[in-house]
Amino acid sequence: MPTDSAFRPLPCPRRLSWYGWLAVLLLAWSLAGCGSLPRDVPRPVSNALSQPEQTALGQWLQQRQAADQARHPSAFVLLSGAAAAYGSRLALIESAEKTLDLQYYAIHADASTGRLLRGLVAAAKRGVRVRILLDDFHSAGSDAQVLRLAFVPNIEMRLFNPLAGPRNSTLFRTFNALTDFHRAQQRMHNKLFLADNVVGIAGGRNLGDAYFDQHPSSNFIDLDVMAAGPIVRDLSRSFDSYWNNERAYPVSSLVSRAELERMETAEQAAARAASHAHNTPLAPIWDQTPMDLQSAPWIWAAASVLADKPAKIALEGEGPTTTAASASADPSGTPETPPPAAALPPVLRPGAGTMAVRPGLRSGRDTPALQADSVVDGLLALIQRARQDLLVVSPYFVPGDDMKQAFAQALQRGVRVRVLTNSLASNDAPLAHAGYARHRPQLLAMGVQLFEMRSERAGLRNSLSAGSTAGASRAMLHSKLLVIDGGLVAVGSMNLDMRSQLQNTEIALLIASRALGRQAQGNIDAALIESAWQVTLSDKGRLVWRAPLGSGLEDATSEPDASLPLRLMLQLIGPLAPDSLL
Repeated sequence: MPTDSAFRPLPCPRRLSWYGWLAVLLLAWSLAGCGSLPRDVPRPVSNALSQPEQTALGQWLQQRQAADQARHPSAFVLLSGAAAAYGSRLALIESAEKTLDLQYYAIHADASTGRLLRGLVAAAKRGVRVRILLDDFHSAGSDAQVLRLAFVPNIEMRLFNPLAGPRNSTLFRTFNALTDFHRAQQRMHNKLFLADNVVGIAGGRNLGDAYFDQHPSSNFIDLDVMAAGPIVRDLSRSFDSYWNNERAYPVSSLVSRAELERMETAEQAAARAASHAHNTPLAPIWDQTPMDLQSAPWIWAAASVLADKPAKIALEGEGPTTTAASASADPSGTPETPPPAAALPPVLRPGAGTMAVRPGLRSGRDTPALQADSVVDGLLALIQRARQDLLVVSPYFVPGDDMKQAFAQALQRGVRVRVLTNSLASNDAPLAHAGYARHRPQLLAMGVQLFEMRSERAGLRNSLSAGSTAGASRAMLHSKLLVIDGGLVAVGSMNLDMRSQLQNTEIALLIASRALGRQAQGNIDAALIESAWQVTLSDKGRLVWRAPLGSGLEDATSEPDASLPLRLMLQLIGPLAPDSLL
C-alpha cells in the first residue's frame, strides 16, 4: 500500500534467532557504511520554456482571457475527485507541444501511473522535452521500475536527495538512512505537473493507483488545482531551482538500465508486455478521455506561489546548493541560465533558505510582503490575517507551539477555527496520528473545532472526492487545503505538521477568489457534516466522537473504527515519538 509517510515498515522474518538477527544487522550496517553517492556528477542546466505564449496552449489562453474579459491574467480550476485529476493530467500530456515538467514525492509503478507514463513516452517521441524530478525515498523495490523512463530518448529524470546503496534491498537502504539520519529525513515533498509553462497542476496528490481511486482496498481522498497563465511561470521557477540543484542526481549516475531490468519481477514484466501489446486500460469504471481544457470551469483570480527553496534541506555547514556542469538551451532555442535574485518578480524574492512571498492579492487594499522560513510558516502568517473563518484540511496534523499560538490568537479575534484531519482508522501513518492525539485535548479546550475523517467509504458522499467509484474501500484523507475568510484559498503539498515545517520542502498556490473559496468551502462543509466524526469534550473533560449526521452510527468514547492493537499502539508507542519527525 503506497504511503505519503516518510516511514515504511520493514519485513520481519520470524525464523532468525537473536544471533542471526545480530549478524544481519552488523552486516547491513557495515555494508551501509560503505555506500556513498557519486561525486562530480554532470548536471546540465536547463530551464522552463522562455516563450510559452507561442505555443498552442499559450495562444488558447490569450484568446480565452480576451473572450472572458478577465481582470486577472491567471485562471484556476478546482479538481475535486480522482476522475478530474486523472483526466486533467492526460489532457496536459496530450496538449503539450514543447515541454512537460513533473516534480513528485512518489510515483508508484502501477496501472494508473503506467497509463500516464506511456503518454509521456509518446509525448517524448513527438518531440516534447520531458523532465521528471522525483524524491528518492519511494524509488526502490518494485517502484524502481519507474526509473526506466530515464533511458527513453528526450526524457530526462533526476532523483532528489538520494540514499546510497542498492535499490532492491529495503534493509540496506534503511541502514543507509540510519547512518545519515538527518539528511535522510529531509524529503522533497513538492508535487507539480506542468505543460509548456502555460498550464499546470499543483496539490497533494502523488501518482499511483491509491491516489486515483484505483486501489482495491484503500484510496486517498485528494485535491488538486489546475492553473493557467503567468502563475505557472512562478511554479516553473520553483521546479527549475530543484532541477538544477546539486541534490538532484541524474538517474543514470545512480542505477543502470541493466540493473533495473534485473530488478523487474515476473509479474511486472508480464504486465508491461501486455500493456504494450494491447494498451491495457484501467478498470472499466474509468473514463480515460482527457479533460477538455477549453470547456473547463476556469476562474480568473489573483494568485501567488509559496514555495520552499531546495536549500532548505541542505546539510548544516554546506555552501550554495546550485551547481551546473554546463548550460543547455531551452526548447525555444534561446540559451538560458537561472536569473539572478534581482531579476525575479516581486512575488518570488529569495529569502533566508526559502522563497519570500509577496502575495499581491487584492481584497480592497494591498497586502503587505510576507516573509517566511517555510511554506507552513507562511501559512501561519496568513492565518494571522483571518478575521471571520479559518478552515484547515490536513491529513497529518501535528501542531507545534507556534501553530497553536496562531489558532489561539485567531480565536481571540472571534475567528471560527475548524480542522479536518484523519481519524486513527483512516490514517495511513498511525504515528502521525499519535502526534496529533497528544495535542487534541488542548486544541478542543482552546475552542478549535476538530473533525476526523471516517475510514469507511461505504455510503460516503464526499465532495472532495466527487465521482469516486471505489465502492466500500477504506478512505484516507490526503487533501491539503486552507480557506481563510472564504476568499483566500491555499492548496498545495504541505501538511500542518512539524515534518512539513521543519523537514520537508513544500509548495502551495495562494489564490484570492471568492468563487473558488465558496466552491472549496462548500465541498469541505459537506464532508464535515456527512463523512467526519466531530471530536468534542464531555463535561468531565473526556473525548467524545459525535457521529456524522445521517450515518446511523452511535457516538463513540474511543477512537472510532480503530482496532484494539492500533489503539494500544497509539497509547504505548505514541508518547515516545517526537513531533518533529511525525
